Amino acid sequence: MRIPYSRWPDDLAARYREKGYWLDRPLTEILSRHAQSDALAVIDGERQFSYRQLNRAVDNLAASLQHAGLKCGDTALVQLGNVAEFYITLFALLKIGVAPVNALFSHQRNELMAYAAQIQPALLIADRAHPLFRDPTFVTAWRQEQPALRTLLLLNDNGEDSLSAAIARSATDFVATPSAGDEVAFFQLSGGSTGTPKLIPRTHNDYYYSIRRSNEICQFDGNTRYLCALPAAHNYPLSSPGALGVFLAQGCVVLAADPSATLCFPLIERHQVNVTALVPPAVSLWLQAVREWGSNQQLASLQLLQVGGARLSASLASRIQSELSCQLQQVFGMAEGLVNYTRLDDSPERIIHTQGRPMSPDDEVWVADENGHPLPSGEVGRLMTRGPYTFRGYYNSPEHNAQAFDARGFYCSGDLVSIDQQGYIRVQGREKDQINRGGEKIAAEEIENLLLRHEAIIHAALVSMEDSLLGEKSCAYLVVKTPLRAVEVRRFLRQQGVAEFKLPDRVEFMDQLPLTPVGKVDKKQLRQQLDSSAQT
Repeated sequence: MRIPYSRWPDDLAARYREKGYWLDRPLTEILSRHAQSDALAVIDGERQFSYRQLNRAVDNLAASLQHAGLKCGDTALVQLGNVAEFYITLFALLKIGVAPVNALFSHQRNELMAYAAQIQPALLIADRAHPLFRDPTFVTAWRQEQPALRTLLLLNDNGEDSLSAAIARSATDFVATPSAGDEVAFFQLSGGSTGTPKLIPRTHNDYYYSIRRSNEICQFDGNTRYLCALPAAHNYPLSSPGALGVFLAQGCVVLAADPSATLCFPLIERHQVNVTALVPPAVSLWLQAVREWGSNQQLASLQLLQVGGARLSASLASRIQSELSCQLQQVFGMAEGLVNYTRLDDSPERIIHTQGRPMSPDDEVWVADENGHPLPSGEVGRLMTRGPYTFRGYYNSPEHNAQAFDARGFYCSGDLVSIDQQGYIRVQGREKDQINRGGEKIAAEEIENLLLRHEAIIHAALVSMEDSLLGEKSCAYLVVKTPLRAVEVRRFLRQQGVAEFKLPDRVEFMDQLPLTPVGKVDKKQLRQQLDSSAQT
């Protein structure tokens, strides 16, 4: 069974194959090519996996799932943190052609149910350590609402649903059945600017090319020791080049539960990590730690620090080389496809002041004005792109796709950028109603709709406010019938099953929200109000 998705036009598909971008091979090849290697692949706390051991674990789980009735064309919902089992699960599903949505560990009931409603998963894999799965309440409700669910496996579970037991069970009579190279391998998560989270179908062909090309630019090889401190399911630490790039190069991935300096610095020293990826808030904390501790000696092995997920200020960028004693590489990418890198041999000026340039010769990128017409070099406008690894449409979202793509198939990311004559991009902001809180994307409409469920709230508007550490935080402006406190607002949202990072950082109450001439909430005026209050 094929999973439906928006395919590339035949002429572009032929071009991408002719140029060697698309190989029509499954992503499982990234790992299986090293199946007999005893080189170290993953370090997870005190556990270590060679490539041979990792492959065996993948085959065992794939066989267990196959014996349970999972088949090519099925879908799965996976929620695992930064543990080796995340990669084992991903490759096992790819081996039998089951396409997963990899939810972030920070996601709660609201997000998981929204993803499940879209893909109708036959399989759920999660962790007892997550609050939702500590008792059977949520799973019981899940089974009632998701009739397609046939199989459940849980990490840190000793019963019949144990993921660890399925991984330990030796593979017998197992035959790999990956989906075809031009079919959906898995779904990535969109940052989203609308109330319903959008899913991004990624094929073996487009994602494999993105990883291979990223490795070429970032020069990952067998000596690469990569610290994965950002959420493993994020597109950025998964494929830019991320853990999959490391596995392709036969390097080693070191896992960390979070990007804090107190956790990461000792891991870097102990395992001689030479590459890692951070978002700007974590960079700030690392720089602060080095200053407070008076030494960066624990970072002596670190050669390359990638920074992406949100715009990095030039002031922070300029401090990395001198204070952390490693090279900076800016990364501006999106789960929808396009990835831009500063190159390792770029001048300090470019590395500090730009977010890089597209990685593929066939990335078509231009800047549009409000009417969709091209703007000259250096002008600020909407980023438009298409290419061999940029998707052609969100899953099962025809109405949204009609707005997100132009007639020629160029995707409008919602980013406001300028592009210089050498193709280097400077991110100037966003067009979409979205808040980028330290690399975590918050769709304002989603939170506003949830707030309006509260019996005391009449109107709600969520807007961004500048923050020196996270880049942006969120402020909820509310019109209420009866008095409310900010703590009550946040408690209510938690009860709706919202991820913690989506809770408003600030709550303001108004008699009425300002409106534009056409009757929409004037968020520009609300942001200006925040700016004015910050200055006084």
